[in-house]
Amino acid sequence: MNLLDAFDSAVRKTPAKAFLRDRGASISYADMQRRSQRAAAVLQAQGVGRGDTVALMCLNTPGFVEALFGAWRLGAALVPVNHKLQAPELQYILGHAQCKALVFDAALAPVVAAAPHPCARLVTEAQEAVPGVQDWDTLVAAARPLEGARPADGDIAQVLYTSGTTGRPKGCLLSHRAVTLAAITAALGLSITREERTLMAMPIWHSSPLNNWFGGTLYMGGTVVLLREYHPQHFLQAVQDEGVTLYFGAPVSYFAPLQMLPDFARYDLSSVRAWVYGGGPIGADMARKLATAYRSDRFYQVYGMTETGPTGTTLYPEEQVERAGSIGRVALPGVDMRVVRDDGEDAGPGDTGEIWLRTGSVMDGYLHDAQATAAAFAPGGWYRTGDLARLDDAGYLFIVDRTKDMVITGGENVYSKEVEDAISAHPQVADVAVVGRPHPEWGETVVAHVVTRGEAAPEAEALQQFLADRLARYKIPREFVFAASLPRTPTGKLQKFLLRQERSAP
Repeated sequence: MNLLDAFDSAVRKTPAKAFLRDRGASISYADMQRRSQRAAAVLQAQGVGRGDTVALMCLNTPGFVEALFGAWRLGAALVPVNHKLQAPELQYILGHAQCKALVFDAALAPVVAAAPHPCARLVTEAQEAVPGVQDWDTLVAAARPLEGARPADGDIAQVLYTSGTTGRPKGCLLSHRAVTLAAITAALGLSITREERTLMAMPIWHSSPLNNWFGGTLYMGGTVVLLREYHPQHFLQAVQDEGVTLYFGAPVSYFAPLQMLPDFARYDLSSVRAWVYGGGPIGADMARKLATAYRSDRFYQVYGMTETGPTGTTLYPEEQVERAGSIGRVALPGVDMRVVRDDGEDAGPGDTGEIWLRTGSVMDGYLHDAQATAAAFAPGGWYRTGDLARLDDAGYLFIVDRTKDMVITGGENVYSKEVEDAISAHPQVADVAVVGRPHPEWGETVVAHVVTRGEAAPEAEALQQFLADRLARYKIPREFVFAASLPRTPTGKLQKFLLRQERSAP
C-alpha cells in the first residue's frame, strides 16, 4: 500500500470526515478525492504522464495537496520546491528535475517569472489574474474527474532537493514505498491515531512535515490543519481554535511566540498531546522554559535525514532535561543505526563516530548523480549521514560535527559551498569560508569569513544586498567576519574547524 491507496481507503471508510482544515473551513476526505481527480485531469492536459515530474512551489494550501495527489494519480513524481528560493535556485531545480509542470503560489509570481525554464505554469491562490499563466483553482473546479492509475510501490513518488557540498542541490529519489514507510514510522513513533489533528505550520514542502506528519496523519485517517505560513500569533491561535493535538516545528517556532507575544499565557494550548521539534537540539534551561511556558512536558525531538525519508531517532519527553542536547539513543521502529569510528568499528561509550542509518524509507539515490549515490552508502545498505556523534556512558548520541559541510539554521539546511560560491561572485571578494555558529534559538546561524581585494572593501550590508536575489534569505549570512587571510594547510586545504572553534568560543 502507498499513501495514495491509504488516502482512497480512508475516503471509503470516512468520506465525510474532515481531511483538511483551511482558514476555518473543512475539506472532507471525499471532497479532496474529487479535487485530486480533477487535478489529475488538469495536469494531464498540460502533458503530464507516468514518469514525469511536477514541481510544487506553494505555501500550505489546498492547492498543494490537490496537485500532490493529482500528480500521483498520473504516475508522476512530485518535486516540492522551497518557496523561499530565488529565481536562479528555482531555475536549476526545474531544469535538473526536467519538470513538465510547475504549480506555484501567486505570492511567488515575481520569482517564478524570473526563472525561464519552459515548463507549463499554473498559479494557485491568485486574487487577480497573473499575466500569461493559467489559474490552477479555476481549472481544477471546472475539470472532469480523472481516476488515473495506481502507482507501483517502487515508482518514484518524490524528488526532494537538498543542497549539495558541490554547491548544487541534489535530488533525493524517494519511492512510494519509502514515502509510505516514513509516514508509518512517524505514526508508530508518536502513536498517531485517526483522532489526530495535526497542525501544518512549518512549510509543507519540507521532507519531515510532508512525509512524517502530513503523511503519518493521512495514513491513520486523521485531520491536517493548514496554516498558510508560520506566524507566532497565528500559530497559537490555530492550536487553540482548531483543537490541535500534534505539532512539528523547528525550535525557533517555539521560541518566537515567547519573545514576541506578551499575552502568550492567554492561549489555551491544552489540546496538544505532542510537541515535536527537529532541526537542532535545545539546552536543558530552554527545555525547562518551554515546558513551563507551554504548560506541557510532552516535547519530543526527532532526528533524521531527507535521504532516509526522513527517519532516524527520537529524544522522548522524560529525556528532554536530563539528556538535553542529545538526539536520543535508539532508532525509531523499522530503523537500524550504527555509530562507526574511523577504523570501521562500532563506537562505544566516550567514542565519536559517524551515524549510519538503514531503513526501508531510504532514498533510491540522487537524481543524475551516480557518484554521489555510491559515496552516500556503505556496504549492507547503510546510509552514511555525515553527522559525527559522541556516545555518552548511557549510549545517548550527541552531534559534535559534520563530515558534510552543512549549517542547520531554523530547521533549514544550508550547505556552505553554495553560499561561498554566491559570495565569491562579488568582484571585491578574494576568499571566503562559511561556517555555522551555535545559536540558542536557531540552532546555528550562518557566518561568512571573507578576505577582500582592493582598498574599498564592501561592508556586510552591501554583501547581504548582493546576495538578496541570488540566495534564499535563510542562506544569507547574518554575520560577516573580515580577515586578511583564512586558515589553510600547507597544501591549501581550508581548515574550517578552526573557524568553527573561533565562532563557538564564549
